[in-house]
Parts: sequence; C-alpha cells; structure tokens
Amino acid sequence: MTTCTQPGCTGTIADGYCDVCGMAPAGGAATAPPSVGVSPVAPAAPVSSPAAGAGPVADGSPCAQPGCTGTIADGYCDTCGMAGGSDADAAPAAFDADAAVSARTSSSQVQSAAIGSRRAQGTSSTHRTRAGSQRMRAARLGAGLTVVPPAPPVDASKAINPNPSVPEDKRVCSKCGTEIGRSRDGKPGRSEGFCPQCGQEFSFSPKLGPGDVVGGQYEVVGAIAHGGLGWIYLAKDRNVSNRWVVLKGLLNSGDPDALAAAIAEQQFLAQVEHPLIVEIYNFVTHEGAGYIVMEYVGGKSLKQILKQRMKDNNGAYDPLPVDQALAYLLEVLPAFQYLHDLGLVYCDFKPDNLIQVGDAVKLIDLGGVRRIDDQESAIYGTVGYQAPEVAEVGPSVASDIYTIGRTLVVLCMEFRGYQGTYLHALPPPESTPLFAEHDSLYWLIAKCCAPDPADRFASADELRTQLLGVLREVVAGRTSGTALTSAASVLFESPSTSASALEWSQLPDLRPDTTDDQHAWLSGIGAEDPKQRLEDLQAAPESTAEVWLARAQAALELGQPEQARGYAADLLSQDPWEWRALWMDGLAALQLEDWDTAAASFNAVYQQVPGELAPKLALALACERGGQGEIAERLYATCAATDATYVAAASFGMARVRTQRHDLQGAVAALDMVPKTSRGYPESRQLRADVLLSGGSSDLALLDQAMRSIESVPMDPRTRETYAVRILEQALDVVLKGAPRPDAKVGAHPATEPGLRDALERSFRALARDATELRQRVELVNQANAVRMWTLT
Repeated sequence: MTTCTQPGCTGTIADGYCDVCGMAPAGGAATAPPSVGVSPVAPAAPVSSPAAGAGPVADGSPCAQPGCTGTIADGYCDTCGMAGGSDADAAPAAFDADAAVSARTSSSQVQSAAIGSRRAQGTSSTHRTRAGSQRMRAARLGAGLTVVPPAPPVDASKAINPNPSVPEDKRVCSKCGTEIGRSRDGKPGRSEGFCPQCGQEFSFSPKLGPGDVVGGQYEVVGAIAHGGLGWIYLAKDRNVSNRWVVLKGLLNSGDPDALAAAIAEQQFLAQVEHPLIVEIYNFVTHEGAGYIVMEYVGGKSLKQILKQRMKDNNGAYDPLPVDQALAYLLEVLPAFQYLHDLGLVYCDFKPDNLIQVGDAVKLIDLGGVRRIDDQESAIYGTVGYQAPEVAEVGPSVASDIYTIGRTLVVLCMEFRGYQGTYLHALPPPESTPLFAEHDSLYWLIAKCCAPDPADRFASADELRTQLLGVLREVVAGRTSGTALTSAASVLFESPSTSASALEWSQLPDLRPDTTDDQHAWLSGIGAEDPKQRLEDLQAAPESTAEVWLARAQAALELGQPEQARGYAADLLSQDPWEWRALWMDGLAALQLEDWDTAAASFNAVYQQVPGELAPKLALALACERGGQGEIAERLYATCAATDATYVAAASFGMARVRTQRHDLQGAVAALDMVPKTSRGYPESRQLRADVLLSGGSSDLALLDQAMRSIESVPMDPRTRETYAVRILEQALDVVLKGAPRPDAKVGAHPATEPGLRDALERSFRALARDATELRQRVELVNQANAVRMWTLT
C-alpha cells in the first residue's frame, strides 16, 4: 500500500482509492467515505423555517415559486411540490465572512459587513398532510432552465452483488471507530468477532442468503451492498405481486445503537410519504435481527454518476457541470423541507444518497433520519459532510443545510482535502477556479456551510429560492446577449426600466414581509407626504422590522440619509441578523455619496441572498460611482444576461462605464442590448445618440447612426429637433472640411452642403415655432436664416 497524497489525509491507497478520504492517488475521483456513528449528544434547538406567507392559497391558483408553472391542488403545487404560501419572502439568515470573492466580479476589492436575520429562528411552517404530499410529483430536473441527461433504470436482478463482502480496509468498530477485522501476518482478517479496544461484537458477513424468507413475506434474492447500518438486500414481496423491495439490515444485531436507530425508524418513518423520498413499507424481524423494508429505486446515485464520468474521462475527475449539480439539489430540496416540517432531520446527505431515475430523483437511505428533539438515538453522519457542531449539540435543520452545501461542492469540483485540510472550511475563492468564475455560487455554498449554524439558510425552502436564482445566473452566463425572460423575486420589486442615470430611488424596492406583526397596521398608513408618513410611523404600536424599514424609507424620501441610517442601526441592534437594514444603510450611503460604505453594505446583502439580482445592481452602482468601473461593468453584465427586467438599468450602467473609459463602440453595444419591447428603449436610443455625438464629430457614419437612433422611436418634437440640430451641425462641419461621398447620408438627409443646410434650416424653424419666449424665437429664426443656402436669383 502507498500513502495517500491528498492534503491533510493520513490514509493509504487500497484498490486504487484512499481508505480514509476515498480519493484516487493522483487526480482521481472523490468517492464518498463510509458513514460513521457519533455518540448520542443533546441536540441543538431546532432552527426552523419562517412562518409561511399570509395564509393558504386557493386551489387552482398558479404556483408562486420562481420558475414553476404548476398550480395549487390540496394546498400544494402539482409540479414542484411546494406549499401554496411562500416562505421565501422571509429574509434568510446570514454568516460572518471576512473574505469576499470573485475574480469574475472582483468583489473581493469591496469590504463587507457581517449580518444575519433573527427570522431564521422563527416558527416552523405548517406540517404538510399526506393527502397534500400524494398530489405532489417530481418536476423535470432543472426547472426548465437547463437539461440534465436522464439516467436509465437499472434492472433489479442486475443490482445483486455476486460476492457480498466488506473490504478489510472498510472494517471499523461501530462503537469506537477502531480498525477491526484486518489481516495480520499474512492471515486474512476475521469477518466476525469482538473489538479489541471496546469489546463491541462485530459481524461483516451477510445474515441473509438467497431463498430466505423474512417476516413470512419477503423472499431474499441477494445482497446489494453494505451501508452504514449494515447489509442491504434485494427481495421480492410475495404478498404484493412479487414486487421488488429492499431490506436494510443492522450492522450487527447485538449493536444497541444500531438497534435503537432501527426502532426509531419503525416509530416515525411510517409517516414519511413524499414522492422525492424512498418509501418505507414495513419493519420486520428475522432470527433476532431487524430489517427495514423499503421501495426499490432502480437508478444511479450521484456518486455512481460521478464515478462513471471519471471512468469515461480516463480516470481523471470530471465534475458535473454547475447547472446540472444545481438542478439535482433544486429538485430534492422540497423533500428536505417536508422532513423538516415533520420535525425530522436527514443528518447524512451526500452524493451516495440521491438516486436519479430517468429525469426524476429520489432521496434514499433514511437510516440516519431522526427527530430534531431526539436526545437518545445515535447520530449518523459522514466525515467531510457533517456540520462541525453536530458532535457537541446534535443535528438540526441548519446541519442538514450544511450537508447540502458540502455535497454541492463535491458535485461541482474535485474537492481535495474535504476530509482533512478543508474538513470544516472551503478552499480560498481566489485560488479556486470554480468559485472565481461563479461568484454567486460561492456565496450560496459559503452560507450553507457557515461555521455558525445561525448564519446558514433558515430553511430548505429559503435555500431553494436562492439556489434557483443562482441556477438562472449560471445558465445565463453560458449564453451571449441579453435575457429574454424574467422571474419575479420574492424579496425585491423590479428595478426602474427608464433611467439612464440610475439613482438610489430607482433601485428595486424591498417587498413587504406579510408575516410581520405590524404588516396590517402599516397597510393602513396611506400618507403620500413622507413627512406626515414618518410622523405616523413614530406612533406605531410596536417597532418591528417592517416599521423600522418604513421609517428609514420615509427619511430617505425626505432627503435625510443620516436619519435613515440611524433607523437602520436601530433595527440591527434589535436584530443583528437583519440584512434588510444593511440594504437601507446602503441606500442612505448612496444619498450621502459615501460610495465605499454603500458598496460594503450592498456587498453584505449580496452575500446573504446570492440568488438575487437587486444587490448586484446596487453594488454595481456603488462601484461605478466609487471609481471601480471594472467591477461595476461585470455586475451590470450579469444582471443584463440573467433577467429581462434588469436589462435596461444594467445596459445603461454598462454604457456609462464604457463611455467613461472612452469605449464608445462598447457603450453603443451595451445600449443596443435594450429590447424594443422595453419601456426604456426610447431613452436608450436617445442616450445612444449622445454617445455617438460625443465621438462622432469627424465620422459621418457615426453621425448617421445617431440620427437614425432618434428617428427610430417616438419622441417629444422639441427634443427630436434639438438632437437633429446637434447632429446636422456636426455633419455640416465635416462636409465643409472635406470631400464627402456623393451617396453619403445622415439619416434621411443627403450628406452634402445643400442637403444638410436645408435640413438644419427646417429644424431651426420647427424649434422657433415651439419656442415660448419671443427672444428665443427670434434667435432661432436668425439661426435658420444664417444656415440656409442663399442664391443670386
């Protein structure tokens, strides 16, 4: 055997893989390590999802989840399986991050602030009923945004292991973790015996053979594999048309922890009924041992898919494309929310435990599932995936979120050292190509895997909302041009579509939190005058988050940014995890022209809701004003490529940045991204003419483009003639200084001295007719007379 070369790993290579980290010796695939038991500890207090929305949604209503086209039936969407009310409008928790990331957006140059949200500790959403879950069905992988290759079904008979045995390098004591059953002095290790360290009895031999009948009903066909809780067998259910079932046995019938885990499964797994979770049929005993009877899922696990990709890639690790990895997790997150709503935690999520069949997925292996408030059962997890706090405070919703984040990293890249150097950390983003390329993905993973459980996403639903936004951004990044579709955010309103000079007031507004205790009271305040509104808000029955935010907004409208910052600070002192306070602080900093503070605040918000575009747009504006044009341009480009409602604001931003560095053609290209269907299109044509005029004084072709820009859209007559005069005067100057081509034109006018003079005269006289002051009218008529072509006849 040779020593493993992975950083921080002390294992050795056996059968081509490390017996500790599971990695290949050089550039190999990361294979999932064996599940390990953790001694029972007092569990952490549950971290549950915020209360859902503003009440139930009527059946037949369209699903409110971003990107979903389903309808509500029995309270749940018939496509994505989400509840009718949306939890996602509750602000996510945050995490403390000192380092920012991106080589792609260079946001590492922007200092950040650490925030979060107390609402991460809100009450859990209503438990879903079985009737509701039965109406749910798996949506196509990728939510219609990307394509994931289907996985062909696996014939059950071909899943049988012809030589069922546990390799010696995988044999460890289930109680103390000591290596057992290993070869010594050339003699093979024992498959049964007692641990020399703690005396725990062990057995690695299958207890069932072909033909055995368990529980008088299940005829064993053979062993499939050996898992964390013991052998897994394939059997036929004699009582139900010989359907295929899986029997999951205990590691050893004398293991009290394993027996307790099985009994716990028998007690609560019967209520687990979800289309994305393997179904538990029964729990039976046979010759003193216990077995869980569950649905046979004939597909490929993500671990098997990764192994196959590595094999097809000549032994080199070949991670999943980022969009496909996100699509898998997007699909399975409703299953986690379902478990959490039942007061259960999955505990041991990893690529091994998600199986793809066709274009659907199933969460399998419920051996580690336990109640959140369970203080007795053994805790099962996997090194490299398990959250750092689990050993001391037990599993929680937050620790499940952690395993999802770690799994996402393993799916997307070769995560070297994830069981050693980076056991409870992530690789530096500046030296990790995946994170450098996908800034939002990094912050999504970083929040999932935050060291403090309170800083992670508060619920699977909340994570799903942000993950969907990141998926849309990743898919958009693969295509050129601008976004043609949009998806409404549950946290922000849409940005202004007709603002060539973006200001704080034109950034997206926060959507109200309808679960706030004072939401109904706030709805009754209708004063349009911000001064009166602020006075009314001071008399609020209770200063909740929504009240503080409303006060800050009124102060901003009054032009009192310092007072607005004070309200934001009051909200943060009340709830240090409230990221919306930093959003208001950023808006106030923009009013104060404190660009560095604005950038820091918006960057912090971006880190907490990485799937949202509003913080990226706001951060781009702060960077643009603060002289960080390269960062701003990349952020604007991301917004324009991802969502159609952001195209106008982002394109104007890119045009401003490019004009500032004298890239006039680039600025024109940015403005040409605004579609004709946008309300900002007329303004984009006007700004396009301005850009061309700024660099087209000696180029008739550019002046022709400028004229055609203003001729292509409806425009106020006075504005149109004003632009025409500017363009025609520059064109006439060019013609008088050189020899124009006879066929050249500026708009509809011949680019000759007579043609340009006639056009200019008409424009001056049109302006004179619309002039409101006599002095101005006389001046315009004089200019018309001065430019006209005079003859001697």
